[in-house]
Amino acid sequence: MNKKEIIEKIVSKIDESKNEIIKFLQEIIRIPSITGQEKDIQEFIASQLKEWGINYDMWIINENELLKSPLAEKPKIPYKNRPMLTGIVKGAGGGKSLLFNGHVDVIPPGPKESWKYDPFEAVVEEDYLYGRGASDMKSGIAAYTMAVKLILDAGFKPKGDIYMHYVIDEEYTSNGTLAALLRGYKADGAINAEASDMEIQPAVSGSMWFTVEVKGKTASMSRIWKGVNAIEQAYKVYEAVKKLYEIRIKEKKHPLYPDPKGVLALFIGILNAGTYPSAIPDKAVLKGRMGLLPGETIESAFNELKDFILNYSKTDPWLRFNPPIIRQEGYAGEGAEISVQHPVVQSLINSYRAALNMDPIIKGHEGATDMRILMKMGVPTVCFGPGTITQMHAYNERVKVSDVIRATKVMATMIVEWCGCEYVK
Repeated sequence: MNKKEIIEKIVSKIDESKNEIIKFLQEIIRIPSITGQEKDIQEFIASQLKEWGINYDMWIINENELLKSPLAEKPKIPYKNRPMLTGIVKGAGGGKSLLFNGHVDVIPPGPKESWKYDPFEAVVEEDYLYGRGASDMKSGIAAYTMAVKLILDAGFKPKGDIYMHYVIDEEYTSNGTLAALLRGYKADGAINAEASDMEIQPAVSGSMWFTVEVKGKTASMSRIWKGVNAIEQAYKVYEAVKKLYEIRIKEKKHPLYPDPKGVLALFIGILNAGTYPSAIPDKAVLKGRMGLLPGETIESAFNELKDFILNYSKTDPWLRFNPPIIRQEGYAGEGAEISVQHPVVQSLINSYRAALNMDPIIKGHEGATDMRILMKMGVPTVCFGPGTITQMHAYNERVKVSDVIRATKVMATMIVEWCGCEYVK
């Protein structure tokens, strides 16, 4: 059986198994695996792998050992009762290994009344499946899990090894992916199956959080002209950040981000000031987020932000003598990219064409993903998955059912293209 015939047989098997694929996605969405509560979903997926005859490894992260890596981050929630999971399919030999990477944790759904349907009911309406994690990123997990399962069901065995990461803690850190890689679950190439709008994305952006403290001067409520309201001074910093964003989207260029407005999102998300309604606040604290293009370092981006705010402050009669204090605090992840000409990217492009009979869109991912850790650990990686970034962390989060099926076809074809397959039944 030649490669074309193998792909046709597997794609046909996936078409016959649409209900099974969506049923599996519904089952994992119905498990509310909010970060810190991943145990139930990991045990469910492990039970399915066992039922299907797929080997797996489940373990608890050793925090002390993990923190020896310079890429590790101090966890916000202890790892006790939060197992990691990797599915393992050993190849017949003679093919390249392939890794699928995805996280099982989701953010809290927020108030139920903000949702059209219960966020953990996984309702299908026409071509959409609703639920927390539908786009971010249980649809990606369902696609690669079922791609592997259905290839085996169709009677094929990959020549190269396949690993399926099911990692925890991604919404807070990248420690889950790092832990799986340090345990040895690496490959010749990888797909980070985050929501990509079905685009092939050889680059992901970076993200950095920052804090700015602004000083004011308190005064009696009957002598307010003697005070300096820290909220007013904080607004000046807000304006400076807004101006820097406008400058960056005009000046920063990257071929995979022709319109950088989304990837470079720079804004203030939190402003705290004051302790009493009838007292002038003498301190304000602003917290914000800065998007980075691939190639920008945390240090260079932070220095650009800091210098701009301080230089802007020099034009103000109060701030020039009371300059804001600016710190990088919280999340700090740089972007990552791989050449479009890299074999893993080209193989995915070829797989997309073979599976769907159309050319893919090739762009950059407007968000930070664990692709950066995979690349730093020496695994050539490309981002591709069903779902859309516009639905990530949103109320009424949803994914197109048809995209889940299409992604499953592409991922299964990638196994044939990258690993090679032989018919064993």
